[in-house]
Amino acid sequence: MNKVKHRSWVARIWVLGCTLLLLPVLLVGQEEGSINWMTMEEAEAAQQIEPRKVVVDLYTDWCTWCVKMDNSTFKNPHIVKYLNEKFYAVKFDAEQKEDLNFRGKDYKYVRYGKRGYHELAVELTKGRLSFPTVVFLDEDLNNIQAIRGFQTSLRFEQIMTYFANNYHKKMPWQKYSDSYHPVLHNGN
Repeated sequence: MNKVKHRSWVARIWVLGCTLLLLPVLLVGQEEGSINWMTMEEAEAAQQIEPRKVVVDLYTDWCTWCVKMDNSTFKNPHIVKYLNEKFYAVKFDAEQKEDLNFRGKDYKYVRYGKRGYHELAVELTKGRLSFPTVVFLDEDLNNIQAIRGFQTSLRFEQIMTYFANNYHKKMPWQKYSDSYHPVLHNGN
């Protein structure tokens, strides 16, 4: 095995080992009432221990609607509780410059114009970058769907319960949405 491949495997094993040791802290050690945000690498490692669906919040530093969603939808105590119980939640800067390996593939930052984008953000959104975007992945880290734009708490509750309970496999969105009765909603 050449040195580069060996280092790559050693790095993956190290990240997995650290994540295994820190998983209890990651899951319960965050501020009370906040989403237990993880990195993509942490969510991938956590999947090895306890498979769950993953919700990825794709954002940028300059996105006003991303901040609004952080300060409203992602602060709603019912949304926070449900996400923490049913999903691994990932916060991913679509313009981050750090390389990462996800599902055995390397992803990099690509400079484009004055800014740029991360290749993983493009793959998760199937080339349709828009912010904010929330991407739902299944327990095998396959893309279920990317939902673009700001979502109120009520709308996000509908969306996350649709995917969490596998209704997306049983009925079309419109039928689910038309018959939906809020169970978690409280405010905004």
